[in-house]
Amino acid sequence: MKYDIIVIGGGHAGCEACLASARLGKKTILITGNKENIADMPCNPSIGGPAKGIVVREIDALGGEMGKNIDKSFLQMKMLNTKKGPAVRALRAQADKITYKKEMLITLENQENLEILEAMVEDLIVEGRKIKGVVLADGKEVFSNSVIITTGTYLKGMILYGSTKISSGPHDEKPSLYLSDSLKRLGFNIKRLKTGTPPRIKKSSIDYSKAVIQPGDDKLYNFSFSKKIEYDVDKQVPCYLIYTTPETHKIIKENLTKSSMYGGYVEGVGPRYCPSIEDKIVKFADKDRHQIFLEPESLFYDDIYVQGFSTSMPHDVQEKMVHSLPGLENAEIVKYAYAIEYDAIDSKQLKPTLESKLIDNLYTAGQINGTSGYEEAAGQGLIAGINAVRKLDGKEPLILSRNEAYIGVLIDDLVTKGVIDPYRLLTSRAEYRLLLRHDNADIRLMNYGREIGLIGDKVYEKFENKITNIEILTDLLKNTKITPKADINNYLVSIGSTIIYDSINLYELLKRPEIEFANISRFLSKEFDSEVVEQVVINIKYEGYISKELREAKKMLEYEKIKINENIDYNSVPNLAKEAIQKLNEIRPVSIGQALRISGVNPSDISMLLLYLKRNYNE
Repeated sequence: MKYDIIVIGGGHAGCEACLASARLGKKTILITGNKENIADMPCNPSIGGPAKGIVVREIDALGGEMGKNIDKSFLQMKMLNTKKGPAVRALRAQADKITYKKEMLITLENQENLEILEAMVEDLIVEGRKIKGVVLADGKEVFSNSVIITTGTYLKGMILYGSTKISSGPHDEKPSLYLSDSLKRLGFNIKRLKTGTPPRIKKSSIDYSKAVIQPGDDKLYNFSFSKKIEYDVDKQVPCYLIYTTPETHKIIKENLTKSSMYGGYVEGVGPRYCPSIEDKIVKFADKDRHQIFLEPESLFYDDIYVQGFSTSMPHDVQEKMVHSLPGLENAEIVKYAYAIEYDAIDSKQLKPTLESKLIDNLYTAGQINGTSGYEEAAGQGLIAGINAVRKLDGKEPLILSRNEAYIGVLIDDLVTKGVIDPYRLLTSRAEYRLLLRHDNADIRLMNYGREIGLIGDKVYEKFENKITNIEILTDLLKNTKITPKADINNYLVSIGSTIIYDSINLYELLKRPEIEFANISRFLSKEFDSEVVEQVVINIKYEGYISKELREAKKMLEYEKIKINENIDYNSVPNLAKEAIQKLNEIRPVSIGQALRISGVNPSDISMLLLYLKRNYNE
């Protein structure tokens, strides 16, 4: 069998990678261990959240599938951080885990140019440092021009709870036992990482009178830009909030050595920003309680996900821990918590395209690159799929800069800085987060999606109409003036503003922090869509801050334009510090901008490098 592109693994990265490849006309095969677990959510039953929700919008703007799929399968929608500035607002959806993967499988099975094969990949076929295909567990060879590895936590997966270790992937499935050995033989640095998941509780065994209800928002939201989603906000499924108790903390402290992590059974490095409950108790000993959310997993079964209660304690201790929580005194555990260890590669061995530096046309995406989270995986999968196709077609790759997308921040962090513990995308990682907002992902990225070929005519026409209306409304506000008449000044005072003494246009008036668009819409002769209004209001109210970030980003982009020859010998660059030589040789930055972000490379090293490039490469 011969294909253009092979995608290994049917998780969120694999789904985006194979769909992008197939939609761009490449004969693609997705090889996965179990077709029924495609797009599965083995951990948190949600999509989105801080930074992550913006990634989903970016995926959609580029022509990916995650946003469309969650819009078809959510139980609850909530916009987070609405009382804060627009830079940190993000949409989060509670997902129906069954519907989500069912809808994604339907999409994959109906996709032209895409074939799905249930099998395990055990080895890679490489000739002359170029990928040629894969070897399956039954010895069969599948050939291709490009391979994308998106194996999640399955590379030598090991389930842990207490002193028990079981060779397994999520859902007690067979892990991939040999593929990481193949990667190691090819020169990849393999590291061991760990993540975990909390217990699931039978819904009917919970006393919700002791919990605080967390309903969905009463406003309609959707992730995808392709169409408006209509749903009944009153029929959203609620979540609930409880807190750990002194008894919970006491049980955990008394049994710490029984935990896989604190008992010394864990080899891998765990996630810093999603710690286990025992880790929270130890590291935040000053806190007398921690938030726990009770989240529904699906309408099709009775499981409740105990968010914030991840643990690797033995089952008998888990029983005591769960029963110490308010409302869960008589709770029935239907699935115990566990930690899972798995192999990952050193992401510094990747190019910004997510292609390996070691093997041509071999790409990796998702948790194999050291990330955590469905959204980070999906974003990488989409970029890997796009770039695999573009390289085969002889086109320039898609490399998103840090001022263009959170996906750009994510990938640049991976390939420039690498990871020690599972990487989680945070708004604080983005220098230009006011530019990278939930509301403007389409404005930032849809032209890329269109040029690549993943955005269709109808979606792009809708986008163009939005841009046109943003311009019309902006001009209308600039050209519509109000004068200091008595009725107007009385109105301004009534809404908590101050009177005007001269005529003023609505654009300037809207800059007043107490003035909302609803306060001035009475002066306009035309109505506008809420998305258009939101965009214009943010641009006006944060104009100074946005302009400052744009200036800073422009400076950064000047350094990105200074490319570094891939064959440069850094040992030959005069006056470079030894640490700089080591780091530059390891990472092989593609530009001065990337070199600047490498830890251990100082401004003086950059000056020497710039001088060397000017003398030897006429840069």
